[in-house]
Amino acid sequence: MKLTLGFSPCPNDTFIFDALVNKKIDTGDFEFDVVLEDVQTLNQWAIEGRLDISKISYGVLPLVLPLYKMLHSGGALGKGVGPLLISANPIDMHSVDFDINQHTVAIPGENTTAHLLFSLAFPEAKNKVFKIFHEIENFLLTTAGQKTLGVIIHENRFTYRQKGLHRLIDLGDFWEKKTGYPIPLGGIAVKKNISPAIQPAIDKLIQQSIEYAFKNYPVLPEYVKQHSREMEESVMRQHIDLYVNDYSINIGADGKKAVNEFLNIYECNNPVSPIDRNVFI
Repeated sequence: MKLTLGFSPCPNDTFIFDALVNKKIDTGDFEFDVVLEDVQTLNQWAIEGRLDISKISYGVLPLVLPLYKMLHSGGALGKGVGPLLISANPIDMHSVDFDINQHTVAIPGENTTAHLLFSLAFPEAKNKVFKIFHEIENFLLTTAGQKTLGVIIHENRFTYRQKGLHRLIDLGDFWEKKTGYPIPLGGIAVKKNISPAIQPAIDKLIQQSIEYAFKNYPVLPEYVKQHSREMEESVMRQHIDLYVNDYSINIGADGKKAVNEFLNIYECNNPVSPIDRNVFI
């Protein structure tokens, strides 16, 4: 059986899927037609229902539930893993003069978890621009004389200081203090029209792929390095250490509670119609 599979070229995703797509584990009768794209592209494709299996941001989950359910493995959840709000110049956000709407805020995609977490912290913010995540640091550097801020994710969490940029708020910390749950960043969605008998088998293969990767870690697979050539290996490992954990192997009860709370907040902010809570396979 051949299935389309999409995930990002970031080290956490290539680490998770290396053994699966490169047949280091037995995939049985499954063949995977793999595409690597940035998460906002994958989010948009999920809205359109393009791929059979796809990494998505939990921020887009309410929009794709008519077509997809979530697997238990392959996701990114945890504490201390959230997006950061940064600037080119130091800013005192506790100053009485600070006004978020005096700044343009660059966000890594409209339907991302980062956007929802930013909106949770700054519901009144209006001046947003949406960019691919790796463009945001340079956006701040080239607009340093203007009032601009940026929300960063992925490996940019480890590189922004080297570029002279400044952290203002950990948006994940805001979530954790408000809810007490781990931050649901992203997960693996599977088309509902794939047989319910097959969906758990796909889930199990992804779990086995992660377990295989961890057995050989901290050795980095060539697949990870191939798609992160401009990144130092130490940063690749930081990326994996932060985003691939026990929740990636199995989201578990706490992870599901975090996703449900995420949907509660989304529903409060978008009270159009009730959200289907039958999220996982």
